[in-house]
Amino acid sequence: MQKIVFLNGEFLPEDKAKVSIFDRGFLLADGVYEVVPVLAGKIIDVEPFLERFDRSLREISLEWPMPQNDYLAMLVEMVDRNDIQEGGVYTQVTRGVAARVFEFPKDLKPTCMAFGFHKDIIDSKEVKDGVKVVTVNDIRWKRRDIKSISLLGQCIAKNEAKEAGAYEGWMVEDGYVTEGTSSSAYIVKDGVVITRPLSNSILSGIRRKLILELAPKLGIRVEQRNFTIDEAYEADEAFLSSATTLIYSIIEIDGKQIGDGKVGGIAMKLRAIYLEEALKLVMP
Repeated sequence: MQKIVFLNGEFLPEDKAKVSIFDRGFLLADGVYEVVPVLAGKIIDVEPFLERFDRSLREISLEWPMPQNDYLAMLVEMVDRNDIQEGGVYTQVTRGVAARVFEFPKDLKPTCMAFGFHKDIIDSKEVKDGVKVVTVNDIRWKRRDIKSISLLGQCIAKNEAKEAGAYEGWMVEDGYVTEGTSSSAYIVKDGVVITRPLSNSILSGIRRKLILELAPKLGIRVEQRNFTIDEAYEADEAFLSSATTLIYSIIEIDGKQIGDGKVGGIAMKLRAIYLEEALKLVMP
């Protein structure tokens, strides 16, 4: 069955959706994107998604291509049209079509697109077994807080991790872990969850935000500070979070076993309460 996508006001079969070669997203990566997870046929974490997408748009001087409520309704229709029970929706906005110049042209019509995908989120091999991580150099630009479609640095790092047989790469800069190539990074020591504080150096992960809000409900203390890769090697647990993984426990970093080499208890407690809270909002 052919996927239905959204492009500039229309729902189309994927092979009918075309974008100009002069779109600034294609030429200059001049745009931002988001990925929203879907559970039980419903989009979750709506408010933090809208908040972060709005911030990314404002940071590169772009307007919403339609009112926020209409944008959300479009994503909901995308889920329904593609019968997505579990997975996600990818959406992006670029500045639009123009001659290739570096400065921002005025009065362009933004290009807006979205597509949905199916993925096992609640039950997957990675949830049960944990994942392996390797460290990679962080070679990205200095505004990582913007969810830019310019992802070449992350692609290089992710490819390096995959070639090393790992699920994810943890990027390291000046001796400290910044984040994963497509996820937020955490370690656990003596029952305390440690994660890097927000700044221009990392993306403000939505799952990160919710994890930090939920942790106190379990009596879990959180410390927001930079941590080194050596600290990660010696951690009791490590884990990552993202839109379509939620939380995966990390059992190995750079070939070194983390903790007892099994899925971590604190990571799974956080995953369980996250799912419980999310499903409360989507289940009838």
